[in-house]
Amino acid sequence: MPKPSPREVIDNAAREGRAKLLEHEAYALIEQYGVPIPRIGLAKNPEEAGVLADKVGYPVVLKIVSPDIVHKSDVGGVVLDLKSREEVVKAAEAMLMTVRSKAPTARICGVLVQNMVPQGVEVIVGGLRDNVFDAVVMFGIGGIFVEVLRDVSFRVAPITVHEALEMISEVKAKKILEGYRNNPPVDKKALAEIVVAVSRILLENPEIHSIDLNPVMAYPSGAIVADARIMLRKEQVAP
Repeated sequence: MPKPSPREVIDNAAREGRAKLLEHEAYALIEQYGVPIPRIGLAKNPEEAGVLADKVGYPVVLKIVSPDIVHKSDVGGVVLDLKSREEVVKAAEAMLMTVRSKAPTARICGVLVQNMVPQGVEVIVGGLRDNVFDAVVMFGIGGIFVEVLRDVSFRVAPITVHEALEMISEVKAKKILEGYRNNPPVDKKALAEIVVAVSRILLENPEIHSIDLNPVMAYPSGAIVADARIMLRKEQVAP
């Protein structure tokens, strides 16, 4: 079955009156631009989640999929490090019960079953529509650092890989990326290519308001997006 194009993903969300792409839709869109993503599957029930877990590979992460829930962890909508089908089925059952009790009015589309990516250096790559500059891309140190330190750099799209590398070198905590103590340096070129991809996504899809890839796990060789959120411009969404 062919994977949906970015246009199909965006049009489907707009028709349904959703300003937020569901997480599997966000993954599908960024993958079309060469952004590395985990192995994923969308389950409609706990038993199907167990079957998909066998396919994506253990350990797995379960995430609730809902157009009405922005912060999944706040309602018990994320479960990490599950290592067997039995664990996945039980965790999915418990998660659905918890989410329904904490967010009783939220529409639930299913459970995202995601291969749990190895821990790396966490960074954030994002982009948004600015009233003056239009498409703007962002890079920063991820995890708690982005909220506490606001250690980020910006560029107006379009950008090149060279410009993306300059962005990476501008963050105050760049030494974390260059290697420290026994930790090797990360693959900056892989990160730069993700930043350039976000630039392209914004320029080629004017319906998108913002992109938030956080965390992106950076390794000595390569990088992979562990969580993705894409919001559409409200005026593009059907009433």
